[in-house]
Amino acid sequence: MRIAIASGKGGTGKTTVAVNLALIAVRAGQTVHLGDCDVEEPNAHLLLDPALEPPEPVTVPIPVVDAELCQHCGKCADICEFNAIACLPERTMVFEDLCHSCAGCWLVCPEQA
Repeated sequence: MRIAIASGKGGTGKTTVAVNLALIAVRAGQTVHLGDCDVEEPNAHLLLDPALEPPEPVTVPIPVVDAELCQHCGKCADICEFNAIACLPERTMVFEDLCHSCAGCWLVCPEQA
């Protein structure tokens, strides 16, 4: 059986309901896998005190501009919805902290720079 507790509103008790359902299932002899997929505040572990596995690093690709190929046309900066690319007359800069790794810049670059 798979059960998903979902809602768009914070503070409605989704985690509390999910944790309590998991505890009831465990007490009934069921094997339970509880995934807290809250992007901002995953905190089911605060209510359960589980044995956690060691963390694994997660990486995402960040564009690197090839200065020899780049013509500074600005198409990459135009498509970037997060303003992670600044295209100046002589240089194109990528702001890693703003990049969401969508690859839009790579897709529109006529030079594949």
